[in-house]
Amino acid sequence: MRITSTSCICPVLVCLCFVQRCYGAAHHGSIKVTRNQTKHVEGETEVHHRPKRGWVWNQFFVLEEHMGPDPQYVGKLHSNSDKGDGSVKYILTGEGAGTIFIIDDTTGDIHSTKSLDREQKTHYVLHAQAIDRRTNKPLEPESEFIIKVQDINDNAPKFTDGPYIVTVPEMSEMGTSVLQVTATDADDPTYGNSARVVYSILQGQPYFSVDPKTGVIRTALHNMDREAREHYSVVIQAKDMAGQVGGLSGSTTVNITLTDVNDNPPRFPQKHYQLYVPESAQVGSAVGKIKANDADTGSNADMKYTIINGDGSGVFSISTDKETREGILSLKKPLNYEKKKSYTLNIEGANTHLDFRFSHLGPFKDVTMLKIIVGDVDEPPLFTMPSYVMEVYENAKIGTTVGTVTAQDPDTANSLVRYFIDHNTEEDRYFTIDASTGTIKTAKIFDREETPWYNITVAASEIDNPGLVSHVPVGVRILDVNDNPPELAREYDVVVCENAKPGQVIQTITATDKDNSANGARFHFSLDEGLSLNPNFTLRDNEDNTASILTRRRRYSRTTQDIYYLPVLISDGGVPPLSSSSTLTIRVCACERDGRVRTCHAEAFLSSAGLSTGALIAILLCVVILLAIVVLFITLRRSKKEPLIISEEDVRENVVTYDDEGGGEEDTEAFDITALRNPSAAEELKYRRDVRPEVKPVPRHHPSSSLDSIDVQEFIKQRLAEADLDPSVPPYDSLQTYAYEGHRSEAGSISSLDSATTHSDQDYNYLGDWGPEFKKLAELYGEIESERTT
Repeated sequence: MRITSTSCICPVLVCLCFVQRCYGAAHHGSIKVTRNQTKHVEGETEVHHRPKRGWVWNQFFVLEEHMGPDPQYVGKLHSNSDKGDGSVKYILTGEGAGTIFIIDDTTGDIHSTKSLDREQKTHYVLHAQAIDRRTNKPLEPESEFIIKVQDINDNAPKFTDGPYIVTVPEMSEMGTSVLQVTATDADDPTYGNSARVVYSILQGQPYFSVDPKTGVIRTALHNMDREAREHYSVVIQAKDMAGQVGGLSGSTTVNITLTDVNDNPPRFPQKHYQLYVPESAQVGSAVGKIKANDADTGSNADMKYTIINGDGSGVFSISTDKETREGILSLKKPLNYEKKKSYTLNIEGANTHLDFRFSHLGPFKDVTMLKIIVGDVDEPPLFTMPSYVMEVYENAKIGTTVGTVTAQDPDTANSLVRYFIDHNTEEDRYFTIDASTGTIKTAKIFDREETPWYNITVAASEIDNPGLVSHVPVGVRILDVNDNPPELAREYDVVVCENAKPGQVIQTITATDKDNSANGARFHFSLDEGLSLNPNFTLRDNEDNTASILTRRRRYSRTTQDIYYLPVLISDGGVPPLSSSSTLTIRVCACERDGRVRTCHAEAFLSSAGLSTGALIAILLCVVILLAIVVLFITLRRSKKEPLIISEEDVRENVVTYDDEGGGEEDTEAFDITALRNPSAAEELKYRRDVRPEVKPVPRHHPSSSLDSIDVQEFIKQRLAEADLDPSVPPYDSLQTYAYEGHRSEAGSISSLDSATTHSDQDYNYLGDWGPEFKKLAELYGEIESERTT
């Protein structure tokens, strides 16, 4: 199959395309396909030979944007099997087949029915095939070919990023690069000059220029001044076909703004200024403004104002407002029209950010002179002092003079002044003031210990103009008078140990005085002289406003006396001196050897043990129940026995039985042993009530001298003989026991039965050094000695 195609390179070659079509497709380009041939030999099987196909490839071309009324001819398909009798049918498939491209199935001519746009699709891939019209069998294999859309210059260059906004510093050098613009052309850059773009400037000359190839915009003048012109609008054109006639073009706008540099010094509009300031202006207030103009903007226009000289530099100050760039003039000291009526200031305004490239345009500062006129106003009275401090003694009588305040009219009129106290607080009601003289007096009685200081406010106004009022603070200090006696600094809990030694310090006391140090800094301590000498404690003045309480004897006993009272007399050093008496309560407590308190009384011990009230009640109930049981048991035991001796005074020998234990050596009341040592006490014969005697016994008479001299041993033998011979004794044995110690030895008795009634000079303090095993014994002998001493 031979495919013949023709196309026009450009609109100029339309006539050539027509001639080419008339001349024939074979000379333009063809694809020649040789049909398969089969040869039959008799007696032999059919042999298939591989067909020979020759390819001569030329692309199909079709012009884009075809606007003619008839379909555009593209090319022709032709098969070698086509004899021109219409037996061959041509079929076209692929992209756009049947919609964009149609084929004459008899002649093989291909036409384009629509206008094509190369920028949307550059080529189409199609398939052609020749078949037998009668059998619908392919005469040749399917062939693939391409129809390429041929470009024409139908797209103008475009600036996709425009319009542009750009800045460049003022005073830049000529040729400074500003911006590079780029235009794009949708036409085929590989075919002709349709996409070849050149740049030119349509608007913005002579200030800027553009490179025709690169599109770089540059400054075209020296020293472009922002203050003269700040904004520029530059129009750039891009034209294809290399700028030739007939090329398409597009344009964009570049907005260029000159940015500021510090190339303008500040300037004051005037060289002399005048400002009116009333003398009543408050110190620290702003009294005026001044401004130097600067054509620059932003930080290039920032400046600082200073007072460089003038007679008012000490009275006025100037600062810079960062927002408005104005100089704010403020008052440093009060003005007085009567003393000075005008001031002169030289004020300088200078840039703070300098650009040394433009230093030749300087200096970047300017100076102006400001004259300040002080205005006279009617001022309120002026006190001679900004504040007053006065003093008065407490307890002073009402009407006592405290002090005097003075105010004068500062104006030339020198009007009379009236004084009064602002009664805004309760403190102001304690004083009065003379309206004419300003003398302050007391209105109440003061107590320094209650309020030591008073603050009042005194006002002064002109009589002619009461609306002008000035105020002054007055502080009144209340002076002290010695009207408070000293007293103990606190409630002291004084404790003395039972094993304390004479001269031992048990407490140090201090005193306080509500009066100030001038009337009570030195305290004197002593015991009340009106009382007798205290044998237990004494007091020592340490002469440093403290005193020490000391013991005067050895050992104290809680069982004998657990609390002592010690009156203490305290006096101050004021004029006149005052004194007071206080009583110290001293408790006796049991202490460890190192002086730590162990217990003072039962309540303290139980409290320290941490027992609650419920636990104490339970313990007491248990004790009461146990005591009731013991009493009931003893009563039952005694009710079973009948006493043999009716008389309590019968001291004859009998065995007396009882079930309770004795009190030990300390129990001296259980049995009177003196009956054994004094036989005369038992001389009187007593009869038994349980046995009636048959024979009246013979009374025994002994001289008193013999009774005094008789020995106890003889007495016992005598009683034994009488018992053996007594006919009235019961018919049973009886045991008669007498405690006889024998004759007194030279060393004396070691019994402790009478130790409570005898005196001993022995010191038992050494028992406390024997350890905890002898602690109770040391406490017992310590208590005995304390009781004896007392």
